[in-house]
Amino acid sequence: MRVAVVAGFQGISTEGRITTLGRGGSDTTAVAFAAAFGAERCDIYTDVDGVYTTDPRISDKARKLDKIAFEEMLELASLGAKVLQTRSVELAMRFNVRLRVLSSFEDPSDTAGTLVCAEEEIMESNVVAGVAYSRDEAKMTLISVADRPGIAAAIFGPLSEAGVNVDMIVQNISEDGRTDMTFSCPTNQVLRAEKAMQDAKDAGNINYHDLVADEDVAKVSVVGIGMRSHAGVAAKMFQALHKEGINIKVITTSEIKISVLIERKYMELAVQTLHDAFELEKAA
Repeated sequence: MRVAVVAGFQGISTEGRITTLGRGGSDTTAVAFAAAFGAERCDIYTDVDGVYTTDPRISDKARKLDKIAFEEMLELASLGAKVLQTRSVELAMRFNVRLRVLSSFEDPSDTAGTLVCAEEEIMESNVVAGVAYSRDEAKMTLISVADRPGIAAAIFGPLSEAGVNVDMIVQNISEDGRTDMTFSCPTNQVLRAEKAMQDAKDAGNINYHDLVADEDVAKVSVVGIGMRSHAGVAAKMFQALHKEGINIKVITTSEIKISVLIERKYMELAVQTLHDAFELEKAA
């Protein structure tokens, strides 16, 4: 038997030059090779023994998942879970490459780690698969912006050009032709966002009264493919946070995810509360 040992983290740019693939490049390389060879599975050895329902450092009730769907893993990775990078999961989902995440420091077995696979392979699962968080978030609000066609493009176009990674977006009810526009971004991009907005204002492209930045917030999210077929997940989440006196500043949802912005000092409490509320310590 021959075993090919291949260096990861490398690729070829559109100009034909050899380049590095950036963060998570080794995982992406492994998935690409597995897809090219039609491999049954791609094993990713890392410093953790699998994917957990939440960060075990925050909740001692965190449970290792036997299986998780590609979509759930992709959401968790993009929301702050550090186990796998989003690009490697995207590639695995695109080419239907089953991934197994397991520890480099434990003896391998057929039941070790967590299998990331298609939704159809998971016969039973909890409504919510996991709770993710992102500590370094900022909430930015443009106060009294003209409510007119094209205003969103005038705001988020310059932010995109400045390399600001905008996530949650909320627009308030318009009064007298003016509105407030709120969005979130990483804290290390606040200055960049402020400059982009000031430049757009100076150029006459947008007109706002003030730009308020709150850098003392965190994002907490619940993720699960079961949300598609189960009602009441949002209500349960909001009720659990309310019982702990945690105020929600911004809410966004997708088909399998609900995210909220809260005060950063309540982040760990929120994660523990939601983990308990959805009984994630129990297997389906």
